[in-house]
Amino acid sequence: PEGKVLVIIGQDDATVDAYIKEVGIRPGGIMLYTSIQTMEGLDEVSKDYGAGTFFADQMLSKYPRTPMQIGLYMVGALNETLQGKYDENIKHFALWAKKVQIPVFLRIGYECDGKHNNYEPFKYKEVFRYIVNKLNLMNVHNVAYVWHVHGHGKNQKIEIYYPGDEYVDWVAFSYFDQPKDMMMPAIKFAKEHNKPVMIGESTPRGIGTGMGKISWEAWFKPYFKFIKDNNIKAISYINSNWEKQDMWKGQGWEDARIEADEFVKKMWIEEITKDIYLNYSDNLIKILKTE
Repeated sequence: PEGKVLVIIGQDDATVDAYIKEVGIRPGGIMLYTSIQTMEGLDEVSKDYGAGTFFADQMLSKYPRTPMQIGLYMVGALNETLQGKYDENIKHFALWAKKVQIPVFLRIGYECDGKHNNYEPFKYKEVFRYIVNKLNLMNVHNVAYVWHVHGHGKNQKIEIYYPGDEYVDWVAFSYFDQPKDMMMPAIKFAKEHNKPVMIGESTPRGIGTGMGKISWEAWFKPYFKFIKDNNIKAISYINSNWEKQDMWKGQGWEDARIEADEFVKKMWIEEITKDIYLNYSDNLIKILKTE
């Protein structure tokens, strides 16, 4: 709804559990990942690739009726997806989504224009449409399709990756430590196409939370100002201790846990309990269905 911001926390089960326990606030959404190649982590626990595990059904048993934001990994799989190799996995996702009956935000091939993914624009658009069409044919009605650009380049031609207004429900980008002007093209594009904006991934890269007030003033304060200034409708905060995860340690991501510093924790709670933020409540799903 107008004037509200959905708060989503990720990005592995242990991290979300720790956030809820230590911060004491159940978020409005839980963020996790799966892949077109395996579709693991939905109704079975995922493998640990060095960044924790995911098990959506188990999380829903602990935190019933909590919306989920899911990043769908597709690197190296565009051609095979269009050839039908993963049709059973798409069907698996469809059946799972229909079973859980919660709002699901699906980031198809997240950070699509990022060089690290190496997606060919035309093929990426075709796969995005292919997946949406398949899910529509299977009468999946509780999934919002999120087009997620990286937001880390100047003069990026993001429009060449856009699947089309009829396929995209939300526009998203990542917010880490890049200059703000790198994120503005996605916001401008969303406005032009009348789409709500999500921060698909965010974490205080390079500073973390361990510096207390300095961390808050340097990253969090500008972050929340940016959210309000640009009418961001959903935020996804990655609450991980990156340095303890084999996939990420030593790469400058730092410890981003809100609960790791008392000052940051106090300020975070003070901010996200303001009326504009949507954390979990018994009527959250009803609120999100407001058109």
